[in-house]
Amino acid sequence: MEQVVLLTESGEAKGVLDKAEVHHTRTPLHLAFSCYLFGADGRLLLTTRARTKKTFPGLLTNSCCGHPAPGEDMVSGVGRRIRQELGVDVSDVTLVLPRFRYRAVMPGGLVENEMCPVFRARTSAEPVPDPSEVDSYEWVDWPGFADDVRTGRRAVSPWCAEQVAQLVALGPDPLRWAAADEQLLPPAARNGGLPKG
Repeated sequence: MEQVVLLTESGEAKGVLDKAEVHHTRTPLHLAFSCYLFGADGRLLLTTRARTKKTFPGLLTNSCCGHPAPGEDMVSGVGRRIRQELGVDVSDVTLVLPRFRYRAVMPGGLVENEMCPVFRARTSAEPVPDPSEVDSYEWVDWPGFADDVRTGRRAVSPWCAEQVAQLVALGPDPLRWAAADEQLLPPAARNGGLPKG
């Protein structure tokens, strides 16, 4: 059973909960991550969330999101989740937004509530998505995508829209975004490993 790490407002771990029990109308703050995956040609991989997913089904979003398991460091969690969802291995997993946090509410009232550090990674492979996670995917040029999101011409998940606004500030070339200081991560995610549940 997949578990997620619950957080205090200061980002300290305060326990774990089965993922199936986390998301509802009063979703507790928990630890997650987002990744923006770039191919050998420098294009960004976008995914459309499977329509069977509990949270924000069918929405276009960034390459991959997930939850590090209790006792798992963030970079390992990113690699694991991308292999599960997209069937590819990754390299150059780099922390770029250590303090990203968001809360989003679906029309039916279900809530996402996460401290969600953002990573950039690379792959040289073509995805083979898990259909229970991903309906479809596409490769896009970052500058045009970022501009479309910021101007509202392209609808994406709420977290992706907020992340793009912050990522643009890191510079026009995503492959040159500087690595962020890991000490800026939530305390529960620092030092290469989360507390075990």
